[in-house]
Amino acid sequence: MVKPRPNPAKRVCHAEPDTLIYVIGHNLYVNLTDRCTLACSFCPKHNNSKEVRDYNLTLSNRPDPEKIIQLIGDPQQYDEVVFCGFGEPTLRLKALIRIANAVKASGGKTRLNTDGLGSLFHKEDIVPLLATCIDAVSVSLNAQNEHLYEKHCSPSLPHSYSAVLSFIERASHWIPEVTATAIDGLEGVDISACQILAKERGAQFRARTLDQVG
Repeated sequence: MVKPRPNPAKRVCHAEPDTLIYVIGHNLYVNLTDRCTLACSFCPKHNNSKEVRDYNLTLSNRPDPEKIIQLIGDPQQYDEVVFCGFGEPTLRLKALIRIANAVKASGGKTRLNTDGLGSLFHKEDIVPLLATCIDAVSVSLNAQNEHLYEKHCSPSLPHSYSAVLSFIERASHWIPEVTATAIDGLEGVDISACQILAKERGAQFRARTLDQVG
């Protein structure tokens, strides 16, 4: 008797669960969204990579903030809870604020890694709202002028570069720790000039390393 071949359509697939939180060093990172207002040439997801430090950050859907809060547990076991995944956290502003408030209520420290375009995207100043629950902000300045910014970051929104500069200055008045960053080694980027732009707007500055993520 010939045995029937198994029907591939009936095979059960056990997909790996989405990585909603991940640990690097003493910090816990929250992967809130994979959407972004930029398409940076140096971003792993635009270079056929789905991973950061061996974590696959692909999301099958938008994670529920209550689920993330549950996964975080006691935030005091980490130096910081950082909103930084494969997308721009401020695109999910309500979820970001909900989680950050829960972290603060449990005695944790929060940091937001952002492209600085949240106010431009939402068409309103989001900095005062962030200041209620975010202790530190790291803003990707990425270039010392609009031409290089658009070349390397490919923003989807008009006037993005000026919006980033405004966000850095605005955040510096509201949030205790604000740091602007740029990548050392990115073609044409003048790290010293980026540092001056940051300091003029009341922010600290940190140079990041090309091809080093997380």
